[in-house]
Amino acid sequence: MTEKIVPVIIAGGKGKRLWPLSRAAAPKQFIRFVGSRTLFQNTLARVSNTAVYEPAIVVTNEEYRFLVAEQARELGSDLSSIVLEPVACNTAAAIAAAALEASVLFGKNAVMHVLPSDHEIDINETYVSAILTARAAAEDSALVTFGITPTEPATGYGYIEIGDILPSGARAVKRFVEKPALSVAIEMLSAGGVYWNSGMFMFAVPMLFSELEKFASDVLDASKAAVAGAVRQHNFLRLDRQAFEKSPSISIDHAVMEKTSRAAVVPAVFKWSDLGSWDSVWKSGKRDKDENVASENTTLFGTRSSLVMSHGPHLVVSGLERVVAIATKDAVYVGRMEDSQGVSNVVERLEAKPTTSKLTELHPTCYRPWGCYTSVHVGDGFHVRLLFVSPGMKLSPRKHQHRSERWVVVKGIAEITIGEKVKILRENESAYIPVGEVHRLENPGKSMLELIEIQTDSYLGKLNTIGTANTV
Repeated sequence: MTEKIVPVIIAGGKGKRLWPLSRAAAPKQFIRFVGSRTLFQNTLARVSNTAVYEPAIVVTNEEYRFLVAEQARELGSDLSSIVLEPVACNTAAAIAAAALEASVLFGKNAVMHVLPSDHEIDINETYVSAILTARAAAEDSALVTFGITPTEPATGYGYIEIGDILPSGARAVKRFVEKPALSVAIEMLSAGGVYWNSGMFMFAVPMLFSELEKFASDVLDASKAAVAGAVRQHNFLRLDRQAFEKSPSISIDHAVMEKTSRAAVVPAVFKWSDLGSWDSVWKSGKRDKDENVASENTTLFGTRSSLVMSHGPHLVVSGLERVVAIATKDAVYVGRMEDSQGVSNVVERLEAKPTTSKLTELHPTCYRPWGCYTSVHVGDGFHVRLLFVSPGMKLSPRKHQHRSERWVVVKGIAEITIGEKVKILRENESAYIPVGEVHRLENPGKSMLELIEIQTDSYLGKLNTIGTANTV
């Protein structure tokens, strides 16, 4: 049994409001916005103090498993387990499954710190104090949430009205208010004693199970069956689909927190944002003298109070005020800051058209256990990609019945097996793989291997869809 806190990171959401950076295949928690880390990596860093925390348990969607593993590896962060949801059933089932895994790995009395993977938080003494207070409350049988000091009468957050102070220093929850109307939010802020519901929690596993049994036994039963029938491979735990999909799709707030008499809140004054829209990204970012937040690869002239970011071409914005301009390799979004909450409506319209639906699903860059690849161009009978193979990683052997390939090393060292022959390629050297030849690629070096892959096949021209003719 551990005496440390067990962090549980919920990383399975598929956000639409930060399109075009956030997409179904790589949502916002795995995207680099302005800094060098993703939101998921920032969350891992917040629980990296080994004196306080055990290695994290991450709950995520099956299709994000490579993103989780690769981004943890980039950060040098060990994970206790990656729990893979076969279907999305909201946070109650995800947290229940993680609690079952925590009890196996760290003992039946483990204390869990549940964190969404897509929040931006400033770590300071207030934050650390809040964690310690929450732990004391959880060990005293409370189910704890963290309350954020409101900065405005926002209507996109749930609110918590606090009650009496508890021996741990936390406050009893008087009531939860679900995303109030503006007039109600203004009234609550004027009265005081209310906080935003952050979506972060601290639970002792036995107490969580007890309250789930009382108020959401169907969620707990489905999660138990899904874990009992799970397949464990390395540090992946694949939950049983048939069992897990029997769980109601319900949040932990609705399932337990709003019903239990043991709900407590730790009021906090640290800087926090759920980055749920482009205007919230602007509010949380580092602004220049003109109140702009801009990434590299951008130039601004006479522009004020705007968010300008590019993960693709150089983006120039001139003479505008309070706009959002976001560019990727294959799409650009420009809108008014005030319309940021409506981006999900834009995405729904794109999803409805066959000609644009792919823009909401796939990134040009796709992640795999060995690294990632970026599609550069798909033409009539050819496909050009950039492959990035992590140190010590290798692709499984394969052969293609319809296409040939040429690999050109741009950076690093490649070990290439073609049939029975093994050769080493260095920068600016290339290899040709004929149709039907068994081949494999490996990075034997200590730095990232980067190479250009040119696939040639008349069948590719007929498909003309990124990734459709690719089994890597």
